[in-house]
Amino acid sequence: MKLRILGCSGGIGGRHLRTTSFLLDHDILIDAGTAAADLSIAELAAIDHVFLTHTHLDHIASLPLMIDTVAGRRSQPLVVYGTEAVLSILRQHIFNGAIWPDFSTLPSAGKPFMRYQPIELGQTISLNGRNITALPVEHTVPAVGYCLDSGAASLVFSGDTGICDAFWQAVNQIANLKHLIIECAFSNREQDLAMRSKHLCPTLLAAELQKLAHQCAIYITHLKPGQIELTMEEIERCLGDFKPVMLQNSQIFEF
Repeated sequence: MKLRILGCSGGIGGRHLRTTSFLLDHDILIDAGTAAADLSIAELAAIDHVFLTHTHLDHIASLPLMIDTVAGRRSQPLVVYGTEAVLSILRQHIFNGAIWPDFSTLPSAGKPFMRYQPIELGQTISLNGRNITALPVEHTVPAVGYCLDSGAASLVFSGDTGICDAFWQAVNQIANLKHLIIECAFSNREQDLAMRSKHLCPTLLAAELQKLAHQCAIYITHLKPGQIELTMEEIERCLGDFKPVMLQNSQIFEF
């Protein structure tokens, strides 16, 4: 499996800040933040599956436009995966005919441009030998993380989460864990805001990582623009023993 980081910022601004979207091989998108818009039309048309962690705008911003752009180039509907709660929010608030067309019924209900596929916590979707499992997280809206398992090794992406024992219990059951991509959206000076918005800051992340039973490479995502250097300095002080590094646009993981 090959995972390309299209974008991993907690916000926008400038040419290099793009919100969360990862491309798995050539045909699977993990979240559809603003970074997905940087793909070519041919690359967008090759994507058959989109796995959403949750429906906050920084994780779905490109999805409506992506479907509109490539619908005429595809012979099969784009499959959008999420929990029932996530898909319900998409139906009610995005693809509702008022914000954006309901592509699950266009051009016809029998042959739509997009198809919803519910996924439950703990459920594994297998796509040509690639196993994608939804993991529990704790956020202000219904959300999941994902484990991407090639058979040889696994990569876990937390999505957006705050303190969550269930997440670590699930991660600790992954025997072949190689990479962990975990969010740290705020600096320590905004710890109260992090807790209220169910995100992490370095102090909270340090406590959470004490629950990790495996040794693996740790990458920090979802850093807020304007606080990147401060937050990474705090992470280095709080989490030095874990040797975390900042996730980068265009970074590639092969596992």
